[in-house]
Amino acid sequence: MVVGLTIGQAAAFAGVTVKTVRHYHRLGLVGEPARDGSGYRRYGSPDMLRLVQVRTLAGAGVPLAEIGALLDAGPERFASALDDVERRLTERIEELTARRAVLHRLTAGDRLLLPERACAVLDRFAELGFGADYVALQQEALILARALVPEVFDSFLTQLEHQLGDPEYVELVKRCRDAESWDPHDPRLDELACALSAKLLAGLELLAMPAEFRTRPDAATRYGLVNHHREEQSPAAARLNELLEANLRAAGVDIPHQ
Repeated sequence: MVVGLTIGQAAAFAGVTVKTVRHYHRLGLVGEPARDGSGYRRYGSPDMLRLVQVRTLAGAGVPLAEIGALLDAGPERFASALDDVERRLTERIEELTARRAVLHRLTAGDRLLLPERACAVLDRFAELGFGADYVALQQEALILARALVPEVFDSFLTQLEHQLGDPEYVELVKRCRDAESWDPHDPRLDELACALSAKLLAGLELLAMPAEFRTRPDAATRYGLVNHHREEQSPAAARLNELLEANLRAAGVDIPHQ
């Protein structure tokens, strides 16, 4: 009578694949049993016990590189090692839980890339009657600002919060939105730029840029990518921004030159 299991039977009984059993052999986690007279390796109950132990520890998250020493250790070392594995698994669970929370927030689209304070500013734009396209444009600008000019991001949010609390400023911004369809040489753009700059200069302290940003060698490039985002879609908007920056610079505001 043939005694012992073939590798296929042993793998099936242990709940793993033949490939996994052979991998355990290569790592020295499970010894290779002797071959029988027919040339087949036969797995007995000690082999199966070791195989099940390895599979169980691997399934519990113990790295394969640690399993051999763990199984060969005494009871105290085994218990201590399992405590360490439990700690690492707990950390992993917390990490995965945090990732799942992020996935649940993906329904908010790109808002995932912004802090709650910035999302509140975007919601305020919508509440004030700005269209979805404009809110989306502001969202893109905030994402760029957070990534490219992080030193300025918080003060930029403070500036927006202040401005959105001023009904006159809000109306000026809505006029700017309407002006996007104007001819870039329309003289009304000069008037609008003057009115906007006057409003901004009334809160001059909010326009100051931190020294750590101003001293960046690439400050102008970073600033331009944010402040001139999507200007190519509207020559009038580009012209208005140009006029506004010129007015602010003339009043002494340090705006990076591209």
